[in-house]
Amino acid sequence: MLNIRNVTMKDLPELVIIEQICFPIEEAATEEAFKKRIQLIPDSFFVAEECGVIIGLVNGPVIETEYITDDLFDEIKLNPPSGGHQTVLGVAVTPHFQTRGVATALLVHLEKEAISKNRVSITLTCKEDLIRFYENLGYKNRGVSKSEHGGVTWYNMIKKLQ
Repeated sequence: MLNIRNVTMKDLPELVIIEQICFPIEEAATEEAFKKRIQLIPDSFFVAEECGVIIGLVNGPVIETEYITDDLFDEIKLNPPSGGHQTVLGVAVTPHFQTRGVATALLVHLEKEAISKNRVSITLTCKEDLIRFYENLGYKNRGVSKSEHGGVTWYNMIKKLQ
């Protein structure tokens, strides 16, 4: 049975492995970036477990602006208690569990938490091949992002919560 919970520092080694499996090196969060996120934003960093094994993750800080900027991948701050825009800097699911609804469950969980804290929206960037996935979850495509992260083209996706 799928269990979604807040991240803890003991999850770090498994999270780094999942991230490295799911993303090219230029795009993957580093161990140092994950450490910062676990320390600063554990309230918006969740892991999915199956039989006690971590199989996926979703994370991102709350920001004041509607769109993600590249500096967030390195520099984040504590989340405000309410308001702001919930970001998704990363969603990753181990290959064996992909296409089984794990990423959707993680995003739904993040959305419920964001609503409970009166966030304005959830905002993320994705590659072109994932636009339809996010649109099926209610996100709107706002066009090409200014992001240069990993040297690829990203699209701004946003889901209003209020």
